[in-house]
Amino acid sequence: MPLIRKRLVVTLAGFGLLLLAALVTGPLIGSTHISLAKVFDRSIPFADNTDAQIFFIARLPRVLAAALVGAALATAGVVFQALLRNPLATPDTLGVSSGAALGAMVAITFHFDFAFAGIASIPLASFAGSIGALGIVYALASARRRGLSTIVLLLAGVTMTAFFQALILFTQYLADFADTFRTVRWLMGTLDVGSYAPILAALPIVLLAFAMLATLPRSLDLISLGADAAAARGVNVVAAERMALASASLATGAAVSLAGPVGFIGLVVPHLVRLIVGSDHRLVLPASALFGAAFLIACDAIARTVWSSGELPVGIVTALVGGPFFLWLLVRK
Repeated sequence: MPLIRKRLVVTLAGFGLLLLAALVTGPLIGSTHISLAKVFDRSIPFADNTDAQIFFIARLPRVLAAALVGAALATAGVVFQALLRNPLATPDTLGVSSGAALGAMVAITFHFDFAFAGIASIPLASFAGSIGALGIVYALASARRRGLSTIVLLLAGVTMTAFFQALILFTQYLADFADTFRTVRWLMGTLDVGSYAPILAALPIVLLAFAMLATLPRSLDLISLGADAAAARGVNVVAAERMALASASLATGAAVSLAGPVGFIGLVVPHLVRLIVGSDHRLVLPASALFGAAFLIACDAIARTVWSSGELPVGIVTALVGGPFFLWLLVRK
């Protein structure tokens, strides 16, 4: 036990410092140079401090959004890979991301204009779509009344993803040109949140998912070996699988409602973290959350600066990084 605690402290310190560096440097990167010293210079009124306005209003919200989305998707990837015992499983596998995307597409195309508790219609519809997709997949996987079937869960998720993608295309077909352009940009993944309100709306859901995940490391270690092996060692497999599925799906739904379907974070980050800290989920889960946050902040910084005439959707950058990694992993495994 002292050894694992020491490793946990070292892991949290190392990845925590990496995330801290990303949070500090991320808002400083952009087409307009700003000075960190001037940002926090109290002698200059905020209304006259252009550097502070760029830092706190234009850049810091999207950096915090990147941290929240990256942490949520990375931990969801860890859970889905353990739950399905599939190293190529991602938060997209069970159709939660596609359901969230469909909800957002419907809200954009049919011009839903409402808000609840300060949250706009698009993120609300997106999260509702993710919950609906989870409910359908869960009902199919547990229909036999003998607990969750991971095979049925996987097949139902893949099928629902294809079904939701077809509905997304049909919704785009019904949309006019302006709405189609808007939906296509949203599907690429974007962190242009505009303010802190969407982050504060998604934060409680992500924190709830993380609190649920904090109870699962030992169960995930044993479930990764097989349901029978986990049950023989005293794990309530059905309860653990339900908790894992609900928490990872909540995290995914909140992330997609905030930034759109940003791909490959849930695939790339968990495997990179395992190469560094091993396969113990007591280390992998917190390390993936911290590294996923830092990784997406870095990807967003690239997206904001690599294109001279504008900015790229962050989903394109993560795909360009994650695609080759996915192929390497596929060949290696």
